[in-house]
Amino acid sequence: MAKKDTQAQAEKQEAQAPEGKGSNGRRNGGAPADSYVPRMKTKYTEEVVPALMKEFGYSNIMRVPRIVKVVINIGMGSEARENAKALDNAVSDIGIVTGQKALITRAKKSIAQFKLREGNPIGVMVTLRGPRMYDFLDKLFNIALARVRDFSGVSPKSFDGRGNFTLGLREQLIFPEIEYDKIDKIRGMEVVIVTTAKNDEEGRALLQHLGMPFKRD
Repeated sequence: MAKKDTQAQAEKQEAQAPEGKGSNGRRNGGAPADSYVPRMKTKYTEEVVPALMKEFGYSNIMRVPRIVKVVINIGMGSEARENAKALDNAVSDIGIVTGQKALITRAKKSIAQFKLREGNPIGVMVTLRGPRMYDFLDKLFNIALARVRDFSGVSPKSFDGRGNFTLGLREQLIFPEIEYDKIDKIRGMEVVIVTTAKNDEEGRALLQHLGMPFKRD
């Protein structure tokens, strides 16, 4: 009798578990959800690190540059103040692309000539780290950039002197999750990739080994 009660309790817990997961926290009977390792993270560990150590002669693996975070933002200017719906749509677009809710950025000081007051909304942004960061970069490098019209490669000169890279995108439609019929306006966005590289040469090599399609000289 006790065995039947135990089995019934287990079945009840399984039925109440979140969709896609069993009572043991596994997705569809596979590996535990928290054990997920992005494809690009695996590539970095198994291929990029050894390649960079050989290329730059690092004696310590801790010296190998890595990506710390990716910041995506959409600047909206006066549109953000005058059209609250447009601001919501921009938040939605970034959320769809990154899988993470964006934050509304606000003016830090007032500028009279632009009719801007401190605290006014001026755009939206999101900061990605960990698996979401690697998944976004994987999609950006291998899918989205290839959908840019007349794409011939990314400029290798868009570094800041400290190994960080900034990429401007003209429209959100290059991401496959965005449906043309469901957007209110075509918006550009800025993607900033922050690394631990000490200089632009190391940062460029890191992104190139990860798959960034730089323009050839």
